[in-house]
Amino acid sequence: MIDLETITSMVEEAKKNSKKRNFIQSMELIVNLKGLDMKSPENRINEVITLPNPIGKEVKICVIADGDLLIKAKQAGADLVISKQELDQYTNDRKAIKKLASQYDFFIARADLMAIIGKILGPVLGPRGKMPDPVPPTANIDAIVKNYRKSVRIRMRDQPVIKCRVGTENMDSRSIAENVMAVLSAIDRRIKLDQYLSSIIIKTTMGKPMEIRGVEIG
Repeated sequence: MIDLETITSMVEEAKKNSKKRNFIQSMELIVNLKGLDMKSPENRINEVITLPNPIGKEVKICVIADGDLLIKAKQAGADLVISKQELDQYTNDRKAIKKLASQYDFFIARADLMAIIGKILGPVLGPRGKMPDPVPPTANIDAIVKNYRKSVRIRMRDQPVIKCRVGTENMDSRSIAENVMAVLSAIDRRIKLDQYLSSIIIKTTMGKPMEIRGVEIG
């Protein structure tokens, strides 16, 4: 049974078996699946999950908006806010778009700007799984930004593997485990883990992996 206590123990072991580095290491989750047809669209996951606990490292958010939503996004503390007019400066500037994609974890956009965003930013953001999530002009952008601060994106395309950050080594082990369980639950809603789970691995960035083979999720 893979339950909160089991995962907490795995996190503790991963910490113990990791050499101290001169930086705070991330805690990483790797979920290996088996028996999936990766050519089938329903098995290609690209989803944002709001975790119960912040992951211990800064999550950078870019909002693309106009009007009131632009003003509110700035007030909400978005790390970068791009107006419709400013979006034009990225036209045919692939280097600048790549830099944008590497610097920001999540993109949010006013829904009626998605067509122009797709044309200008889509060729770079799309393959990286970072196309903006559309929101209406009246969206509560403050709450959305706060949720994204403790979110991770899980993505599975050609290989049956999902990797994501679930915390940092200086976090409470149980809080990390709660984040792991949230990710597993989200995957389970899309792909039944009791059928397709091969293994779960938890490790620090440079540490020894702790692995458990596929059993029932509690």
